[in-house]
Amino acid sequence: MKLPTFLIVGVQKAGTTSIYNYLEEHPQVYMSPIKETNFLERDWERLVAENSKIKNRISSFDDYGKLFTGVQDEIAIGEASPNYIFHYESSAPRIQKYTPDAQLIVVLRNPVERAYSDYLMHLRDAISSEVRTLSEQIEHSSHKSFILRKGLYYTPLKYYIDFFGAEKVKVFLYDDLCNHAQKFMSDMYEYIGVDKNFTANVSKKTQQAKIPKNQTINNLLQRKNPIRTLAATALKTLIPLDARQELRSRLIRLNSQDKSQVSLSPEERQKLIDFYREDILNLQDLINRDLSSWLNN
Repeated sequence: MKLPTFLIVGVQKAGTTSIYNYLEEHPQVYMSPIKETNFLERDWERLVAENSKIKNRISSFDDYGKLFTGVQDEIAIGEASPNYIFHYESSAPRIQKYTPDAQLIVVLRNPVERAYSDYLMHLRDAISSEVRTLSEQIEHSSHKSFILRKGLYYTPLKYYIDFFGAEKVKVFLYDDLCNHAQKFMSDMYEYIGVDKNFTANVSKKTQQAKIPKNQTINNLLQRKNPIRTLAATALKTLIPLDARQELRSRLIRLNSQDKSQVSLSPEERQKLIDFYREDILNLQDLINRDLSSWLNN
């Protein structure tokens, strides 16, 4: 059975979708056709057996292995599940069990920018009916906030390094992807053992974030609710399903704006910097990279 020779284990909102696409372009690389399989995150087979409400596309090792049956003569085989590092205590042992020889890649982004991007995604996708501002999350629920905790990199990364050894964990910075994309990918290609001179189409960006102009309207369009159900029922006999879905998508687009039009306030940015300061200082010593720019407001 063919299995990954490398894994992108983190982090969310750090360009992993673009990186996945650039890796997929390389003729010597095979990427799992499903990004974010999350199979190695936890024991899905047991969890699904215990709770029928849990829906996970890849819940067994056999299903995971089937993702790589398309491998032909590629040198490197990979998958990208950026939550592996967040769930480090459960992921690391499963990675060791199922893919013990895989090289591990971590892409880190300024945690302030990562948190804000994640926060905007929660607003856009109406992941919960009410999303507290980042300031409120810092003040009232920082220990519970996944948005904030996913930017605390030091402990998970040190765990991975201690568990697998520093030679098996390669850290890249999102800033380098933004500023020198070709070199960034060349370094990654070299790390996974393929031709580093291959030129990916890095001009093609993915997930250009949009955010809602009106959150109430967005919640009505994105979340299941009586009004949406009533409208769908009324239109069911009049408009085909594809047309209804396109209408909904069009309404969402009309209610969207580019995230650049809504910036993080200096006050909130400073609160986030203060929240992450100690972790950033510990992290830069761990990876031997100057991260002082992450501490600038």
